[in-house]
Amino acid sequence: MKTSISLFISAIIAVLGALLLNFSQLITSTGLAFVLGAITVGIVLSLMPIKSSDTISKASSLNSKTIYVGNLPYRANENDIKELFAKYGEVFTVRLMKDKRTGKRRGFGFVVMAEADVSVAIGQLNNKEYGERTLKVREANYPKKEEHAQ
Repeated sequence: MKTSISLFISAIIAVLGALLLNFSQLITSTGLAFVLGAITVGIVLSLMPIKSSDTISKASSLNSKTIYVGNLPYRANENDIKELFAKYGEVFTVRLMKDKRTGKRRGFGFVVMAEADVSVAIGQLNNKEYGERTLKVREANYPKKEEHAQ
């Protein structure tokens, strides 16, 4: 399917190139203009970088997991927690929960890390002292969807 789309786009570019060459009065033959347009498209496409299967497999292997972090000091912010977890692997995001009414932090949050680094981070940071508090670190439980009786 992707190949047919690429061929269709290439044909459109070749036709546009032929029209431009034909209207510029440099080449009077429409057939020659089309051939030169097709050759130009071939050269441009060959110079464009193509994703190899190795690149695709690396991108798909970057799965992430969410870690629950409890008993955080209330003064800790997202950057502090990101720095703490970055020592053990790649951190994508940090979300610290806040009270809706007051806007103050609630003492827990979630860290999204590369899947390969999660077990190391949990092992190193669970029950560790941080900001005069003992952290509780574990893999996050995903919310259960309520089943509606029908």
